[in-house]
Amino acid sequence: MQVLVSPAARVEEQALRALFELYAYDFSELLGLDLGDDGRFAVPSLAAYWEDPRRHPFLVRIDGKLAGFALVGQGSRLGDDPEVFDMAEFFVVRRYRRHGVGERVAVEIFNKFPGRWEVRQRPENTAATAFWRRVIGRYTGQRFVETQWDDERWRGPVQRFAGGASAL
Repeated sequence: MQVLVSPAARVEEQALRALFELYAYDFSELLGLDLGDDGRFAVPSLAAYWEDPRRHPFLVRIDGKLAGFALVGQGSRLGDDPEVFDMAEFFVVRRYRRHGVGERVAVEIFNKFPGRWEVRQRPENTAATAFWRRVIGRYTGQRFVETQWDDERWRGPVQRFAGGASAL
């Protein structure tokens, strides 16, 4: 299985929006999301990922077929550190889950952005928390810190660690 993680070009925004809608579908049972009158899930504007140089959209392809996305931001969403990388959103379609794809994608992205990282999960998404603990633990040799955040900025688990060459 060939896994390709590539920056999403602006012309691929519609594909990213479609994948984001599948992501929203997955969250619908956890967060009680409803379809709009048009039969679709609401997707936030993604324009900043092509307009702000501190944001980075990625598409995931397996054997040439779209299979997921990752959105990375630079700057902590939990504090004032502008150098921390934030895994804003991460999604792999169900067909490719439990085959090591998510871990391969995460590791490739961590390596693209050496430095400090924060990865957050919603408290009700226990599967995501288990995934990130396992992936980050293997990636860092268990050298990460997890805290339970609870304030107006975020509520849920957060893993902090060093990525890239500093993780080795």
